[in-house]
This record gives sequence, structure tokens and C-alpha cells, in this order.
Amino acid sequence: MQYIRIRNLREDMDMTQTDMAKVLFISQRTYSYYESGGHDIPTEVLVRIADFYQVSVDYLLNRTDKREMNR
Repeated sequence: MQYIRIRNLREDMDMTQTDMAKVLFISQRTYSYYESGGHDIPTEVLVRIADFYQVSVDYLLNRTDKREMNR
């Protein structure tokens, strides 16, 4: 599964993969694998990405088009 929304959100914020990897405390290589779908993203990392971008995990996984999180 490619994570196109994760890439788009990162690019919308003018961040590099290296920048995002630092936010998540992972290597750029690992982040690149996640973003391209080379590896599944662990749940805890998905949650951190969603929290960082203030979107729902469902939005990241293309399960909804609604960006905002339910709070």
C-alpha cells in the first residue's frame, strides 16, 4: 500500500523525508520505505503521523476523506 496522503501532507508543509523522519525518531530510509509502501507502517508510527498533521489515522489510510480528527 502506498501512503500517498502521507507524502502529500509532508510536501504541503515543505518538509523533506529527512525532516519527517527526525520528527518520528526514525531513519530517513525507514521513513522512505513507509511512505512508498515498501513496509507497513506500525500503528504507533501512524498515530504519531496523524497527531503531527492533526488528521485522523482513517484519513491517512484512505478510509475517509474527512481530514479532521474526532475529539
